[in-house]
Amino acid sequence: MIKKPIALLLKESKEEGEHALKRSLGPVNLILIGIGIIIGAGLFSLTGIAAGQHSGPAVTISFLIAALGCTFAALCYAEFSAMIPVSGSAYTYSYATMGELFAWIIGWDLMLEYSVGAATVAISWSQYLTKFLSWFDLYLPPQLTLSPFETAKAANGDVVSGIINLPAALIVILVTSIIIRGTKGSALVNAIIVSLKVGVVLVFIAVGWSFINPQNYHPYIPQNTGVWGTYGWSGILRGAGLVFFVFIGFDAVSTAAQEAKNPQRNMPIGIIGSLVVCTILFVIFAHVMTGMANYKEFIGSGAPVAIAIEKTHYQWLSKAIVLAILIGYTSVILVDLLGQSRVFFSMSKDGLLPKIFSDIHPKFRTPWKSNILLCGFIALFAAFVPIRVVGEMTSIGTLLAFVMVCAGILILRKQQPDVHRPFKTPWVPLIPILGILTCFAMMTFLPGDTWLRLVIWLAIGLVIYYTYGKKNSVLRKQMEGKND
Repeated sequence: MIKKPIALLLKESKEEGEHALKRSLGPVNLILIGIGIIIGAGLFSLTGIAAGQHSGPAVTISFLIAALGCTFAALCYAEFSAMIPVSGSAYTYSYATMGELFAWIIGWDLMLEYSVGAATVAISWSQYLTKFLSWFDLYLPPQLTLSPFETAKAANGDVVSGIINLPAALIVILVTSIIIRGTKGSALVNAIIVSLKVGVVLVFIAVGWSFINPQNYHPYIPQNTGVWGTYGWSGILRGAGLVFFVFIGFDAVSTAAQEAKNPQRNMPIGIIGSLVVCTILFVIFAHVMTGMANYKEFIGSGAPVAIAIEKTHYQWLSKAIVLAILIGYTSVILVDLLGQSRVFFSMSKDGLLPKIFSDIHPKFRTPWKSNILLCGFIALFAAFVPIRVVGEMTSIGTLLAFVMVCAGILILRKQQPDVHRPFKTPWVPLIPILGILTCFAMMTFLPGDTWLRLVIWLAIGLVIYYTYGKKNSVLRKQMEGKND
């Protein structure tokens, strides 16, 4: 339960030299990092799954509920990231407020969050690629575009089982190669792609609005089927828990604090700014999409935007938008992989993980060995796990991280009220408590098997902590040395 002093964290944030990350990100870069990951899988794939299986047209309400919970958590993240501008995000904040064991739990949880988040987007990227190529009479074998747990109908009508989702694995490898070459270069690639993605969203809204069929909104909240979470208000809440995953964008912004030029000022701007912009776009986008096509048409599809666009007369637009989505998904995977490696970088610097995760490339100043190892892990997820499973796993991991950060604000305000806070969460303790209640409520609406996977994952993490992390903790060794 030992805690890492904030003074020590601030000292680490000012480290320079060959073993330190390079500070190269301004406020616009940080906002674009947030938008880059938020506008992605949730908007272009999970929106359709949530609408088709849980919320119906009321998926817009699901997004508003998810955004409300995010707002509470975002304000808490903003205070921490300005006060403790180091890599690690919720892991670092937990280390300072709750102790090493809780820090390990949340760091290990973030590993799950970012891994399955990147895998979810990679799988959807693969589905859109298959759709795009089919327009040019290029057909990838279904066996090579689906996980072993999925089936598809071949051109001759036969039902075939997947073997490996090869395109999903390959895009993860490609993006990793970009990240290894440096944060500044990654940020430039991300900025270009984000500009394209926002343009796509605006074009879709502008064109799709005239193709809305009001009948698709009736009933706006479909009657519950008798199964908890399948339509009705319980379905709206289940949908909120599912789409909540897309809002981890501001969480990814906080992992880049040690690479921000002026973190005390720029981190709150990046976190809150990206959340506000994306929430507005999400609600309007979901409203247009469920107006263009009946929500039942989205059941079982990972490419709902393509279904909606088919209702228009602009087939060229279909091809252009799906191509832009393919390019845009790249930035989501990029930010996920970037955030994950920075969390592991911090854990490795603290001795809780092997040194390989914090080894810095002599030229690019990036944790390149960590990038390669995590790339292999995520590529396997993307290649062999269905999208529904990884999407729900990401949601529960994100929600747990948000609960811990909100709790950390309450603890630190009480234990260290005089610490300098460049940005302060308003209305404490109300905002953190509402954040905890909202996020935990959405966790309860996720399926039981998702909870089981989380418990198993955390149990594996605890075994690693007690057999390796605890024995090699840098902070623990420092304290034992002082006691001696």
